[in-house]
Amino acid sequence: MYILCTMITLGIESSCDETSVALLRDGRVSASLTHSQAEHAIYGGVVPEVASRAHLERIDGLTKAVMDSCGICPKDIDLIAVTDSPGLAGALLVGVSFALGMHSAHGIPITGVNHLEGHICSLFITPDNVLAPPETGIQTPFIVLLASGGHTAVYKYVSFGNCELLGRTVDDAAGEAFDKVGKLLGFPYPAGRAIETEAAKAASGGRSNIAFPIARFSSSDKRYCFSFSGLKTAVKKFLSESGEDYINDSGNRAAVCAAFQRAVVGSLADNAAAAAAAHGIKTVAIAGGVACNGFLRDELRRRLGAENVICPPPHLCTDNGAMIAMAGQLAGQTGRLRFPVMDPGRGI
Repeated sequence: MYILCTMITLGIESSCDETSVALLRDGRVSASLTHSQAEHAIYGGVVPEVASRAHLERIDGLTKAVMDSCGICPKDIDLIAVTDSPGLAGALLVGVSFALGMHSAHGIPITGVNHLEGHICSLFITPDNVLAPPETGIQTPFIVLLASGGHTAVYKYVSFGNCELLGRTVDDAAGEAFDKVGKLLGFPYPAGRAIETEAAKAASGGRSNIAFPIARFSSSDKRYCFSFSGLKTAVKKFLSESGEDYINDSGNRAAVCAAFQRAVVGSLADNAAAAAAAHGIKTVAIAGGVACNGFLRDELRRRLGAENVICPPPHLCTDNGAMIAMAGQLAGQTGRLRFPVMDPGRGI
């Protein structure tokens, strides 16, 4: 059982295109600031060099602002938790280097945090910012559907540090598919919210006569795996064959968005529900940026029952320092602190 103690944890997240810093005090989020790098929109995706430079420009100011807002200084911090894997190498390097600088200058204990485990730990921060470890909140084990711009996977979560990978994407991540299809449709990056908004228009207007394929795997070792590259190709082919006049019609564009969203959500919900059933587990949690999608949340609740689906609030689904601080705090409480070792490709 996790024991709550007086502890101030600084969380630093810089794995991709959000620079985020947060402070947890006694398990509560005292302050959290995130800078989302809008400059990538003109490229239609994240440019690693641009991301690294933006992190460099922001991380010091965000950290100071977070500490100032709580009235503390570095000597008051009990632990620094920093994302050290996975992510963009240059982006991770900025966060890890900054955290190590604070560690060396002020003698603050430090731990590396896996970004994916951080997303899962966002589940343990309740909407009113009260720590709720699984032993006192979520019944364990539970199934986690982690879907973001860079990762899509299904896990069986037993306890902190004990998480079994059941299946993952073999190509594009779900969020990546949203962004690529959004680019085809002329939406700015990131495109997830725009596609969801357009899809809702189609639902209200009754235009939903388009269907795109969902990839499925028959082999037992890939039973809960995902593939979205074929779906992206199907959308691209449909748009090419339909012609510019077709897609310029707002109703048609909304219908395409709805069909694409149904396919992605169908794949995510199918595998999460199947994994839960196969392992005799009722509770399914969702985490990561795609967990903000209301259609996904509603579909899982429809299939599994609202009482069996756990979702963090949207601001804790996207990359944020609070989830990294929470993972760091749980690492400290369970004796799993580790010195940051930058590894851009490491999973849980």
